Amino acid sequence: MISRQRKGITWLVITIGTLVLLYLFPLIHIVSLDDANKATAKATAAKFDPVKFVDTFWDSELLPSKSAAVDAATLVAKVKADPAKAREQHGRQVGLSQSYFYHVTGVGRVVSVEKNFIGLAISPDSEKTEVILEAGILFGNTVRDGTGLLDVNDFNNTQDFNAISTELNRRIEANVLPTLREIATVGAEVQFTGCVQVNDEDSDLQPLKVVPFIVEAK
Repeated sequence: MISRQRKGITWLVITIGTLVLLYLFPLIHIVSLDDANKATAKATAAKFDPVKFVDTFWDSELLPSKSAAVDAATLVAKVKADPAKAREQHGRQVGLSQSYFYHVTGVGRVVSVEKNFIGLAISPDSEKTEVILEAGILFGNTVRDGTGLLDVNDFNNTQDFNAISTELNRRIEANVLPTLREIATVGAEVQFTGCVQVNDEDSDLQPLKVVPFIVEAK
């Protein structure tokens, strides 16, 4: 009899404990349809759209940044004379990376046309390629980081920041490079604005390798 009483008490305690836990931590949370729709809308609104971002950034900030770029002829001359001083005066570095960037604009005479690049002479009396305009498939963050207009700390995560590079490169490939190939014939003058990423000074400075985001026939 006592054993049965103890078993009964034990099951009663277990049952009460289970009911208390279910009350405090319900297995199913019921929310109104209105609240669910608001939560979904909020999550959708918070999702970063790189295409929409670049649409605005391109016209409002990137194209106007031409006025802040260093003249290509000036930079080429300074690089030839003293690369370290040129870097100190006109280069910019991002984070702890050893690579650095130039933001340049100028006019060059086409001296060579290849599949993936256009060679320009910048100096009036030069026939040598002093600037290369990249004209192939683009990779990396040259334009995103080269102007100094964008800061990773202004974005929620690095994935969003990297998506900007992808969209900028895609847009240059689709809208800028076809124009470059069309106007770039040997002897023609091309006006350009773009960015240079210097990873290796022996190969990236002479000639300067520019990813252009503005190209026009002069």
